Amino acid sequence: MAFVRRVRTGSGATAVQVVQKRRGRLEVLKHVGSARSQGELGVLLERAQGILREYQPVLDLGIADPAPAAELLGEPKAQGELFDAPGQGPQDAGVGGAQTVGTVSDVLWTTLRSAYGRLGFDVVDDEVFAQLVLARLIEPASKLATIDVLRELGVDAPHRNTINACLKRINAESYRDQVAAKCFEHATSSGDISLILYDVTTLYFEAENEDGLRKIGYSKERRVDPQIVVGLLVDRGGFPLEIGCFEGNHAETHTLLPIIEQFQGRHNIEDMVIVADAGMLSQANLQALDEANLRFIVGSRTTKAPGDLARHFHWHGDAFEDGQVIDTITPRSGGPRNHDTAKKAEPVWDPAKHPKAWRAIWQYSRKRAARDTKTITTQENRALAIINGEVRPKNARFVTTTKAGRELDIAALERARRLVGLKGYQTNIPATLMPAAEVISSYHDLWQVEASFRMSKSDLRARPIFHRTRESIEAHLTIVFTALALARYMQAATGLSLKKIITTLRPIRAALIRAGGQTHKLPAHIPPETAEIINQITEKPGH
Repeated sequence: MAFVRRVRTGSGATAVQVVQKRRGRLEVLKHVGSARSQGELGVLLERAQGILREYQPVLDLGIADPAPAAELLGEPKAQGELFDAPGQGPQDAGVGGAQTVGTVSDVLWTTLRSAYGRLGFDVVDDEVFAQLVLARLIEPASKLATIDVLRELGVDAPHRNTINACLKRINAESYRDQVAAKCFEHATSSGDISLILYDVTTLYFEAENEDGLRKIGYSKERRVDPQIVVGLLVDRGGFPLEIGCFEGNHAETHTLLPIIEQFQGRHNIEDMVIVADAGMLSQANLQALDEANLRFIVGSRTTKAPGDLARHFHWHGDAFEDGQVIDTITPRSGGPRNHDTAKKAEPVWDPAKHPKAWRAIWQYSRKRAARDTKTITTQENRALAIINGEVRPKNARFVTTTKAGRELDIAALERARRLVGLKGYQTNIPATLMPAAEVISSYHDLWQVEASFRMSKSDLRARPIFHRTRESIEAHLTIVFTALALARYMQAATGLSLKKIITTLRPIRAALIRAGGQTHKLPAHIPPETAEIINQITEKPGH
């Protein structure tokens, strides 16, 4: 049996849908639209009732139709935005025979379309692709729901078969290459690509079985669904430059070089600094980057601190001052070298003098030390609970197994407490080119790529992915990549979040008036503060 339901969307609007229940699950038959006022909700509910009759015929028993939903909602003053006069419904004759037949968010659409053009994405000569990208910015949804979103905005929406054909063109005609070229163009003209940031994430699928691409692998969210691994390169402001995907069981450390090489080959870049977190720290990666004459800054694992800081511990013990920085060297592999504790001064890294070492920078933070101490205490208590049989035995830090049974690893605990508050960084950039403070500051820019991943997962809903073939998955990532570039561009131009931009512009709606057999658009009033946002996006260079 079909019926009408209202659903609150992430933007705060009320979506109206015609649904039916089949085998215990709700199936959306038609997404009617999203309302942001009582008047709009009334119109959508009345349209939904008409659609409902198509799916659920009504016997003619001579009983009058119920009152329109817009009248049942009350609050006639709230309808002033939608109708010419209070109490006037969509079927009323109106003034001089004119009727209000609907509203469209044309201000939002034209603003986004302008941003799309300013970034040069019109180089992709495909209007359906542009519609899919912009619709994902507004209300990420399935292909069918995207059609309804576009119609609500007043756009001539494509058919589902047309969307499927577009998804095939995205890969066949190399849309991602064209978009990436424009992203690079924008970044070089308005930013700095001498330093780029890299990180990886996983995107899961609501599927039971694996295939050649979608595989069960390590998940930071501890999921057991098939997934893919996605690598993303951004500039230091978080603007996307390159994206690539790998099999779900692909090691994160093996994703860095292919993405870097793809980026280099596309833009013929030879000199840049790559920043990545400690998860990318493999000697093979660092050696390959160094041999390619590329510079890097990566996080260093705390386990390397005792060897790197052997001189400091010998001469000063485990005492550090808040914010203290120690610029030294770290072996590329194996145990500590060049750390003669008979010498008090730290060695200054030189690629010619230390061919088997990298430059290492360590910084101490009192705030980080307090946080680390709390974490270690929690881990110690968990270890004791396991040893005392209070919780189910499992692998845990500071638990060691001996012939006598499980015991607390006192040596490991003391070593961990000695290193609290320390954060390390490895690089192949000499101090003469980049001082320690700049190395640390550059590494901390990694939050920008993390923010871009969060945006792609939440605002743009890159996951879960409902596509099945590699071709359609790659097409989906191209759409998300393009939408992410637009979102970052608009955020930089306005200083507002994507959600704030959409929720500010979307309620500004033009009325559609039918008179004399023709439909006319009555422009909406744009408040001055909203006009300023539009101008920042459409007229000022962003990023």
